[in-house]
Amino acid sequence: MPPILGSGLAKGLAVTLRTMTKKTVTEQYPDVQPDLPPRTRGVIGLFEENCTVCMLCARECPDWCIYIDSHKETVPAATPGGRDRSRNVLDRFAIDFSLCMYCGICIEVCPFDALFWSPEFEYSETDIRDLTHERDKLREWMWTVPAPPALDPGAEEPKELAAARKTADKLAAQQAATGPEQEGRE
Repeated sequence: MPPILGSGLAKGLAVTLRTMTKKTVTEQYPDVQPDLPPRTRGVIGLFEENCTVCMLCARECPDWCIYIDSHKETVPAATPGGRDRSRNVLDRFAIDFSLCMYCGICIEVCPFDALFWSPEFEYSETDIRDLTHERDKLREWMWTVPAPPALDPGAEEPKELAAARKTADKLAAQQAATGPEQEGRE
């Protein structure tokens, strides 16, 4: 059956008329902050204490926008006769947000939970060179990172917590058993 002449035009006009009769909703953005979803991807925050300078984030970044500098420090042996250890110390951690494509690969590959998504999105600059955020600026974004969602109340306890609780209970029982005997000796 051949199409009716002008049916496409009629359908297009119908869509236009329906859209024209709907009430428009205008966000008053600068004056009223938008209501963002809880886990919005805005800017990346750095929890510096967790960073071990493993360089996984910089190696996996497809844009090569993460810059890390470090040096090695010698840590003396914990026990006499032990050997000295060396550890990496973070000197510089910077992300160039003018190159970043917000893919989140760096956050996913970080084995020590040093990088997090912050919902902050207002960090525009007039100069593109100011979009390279150093570690002090990345640390400031950590204050805006939302808490992780609560665990499901019906879920079983993680094995790590169960093992830690069992060990803590054993130590508490040992201290309770030896506590009165030691008090009598003093």
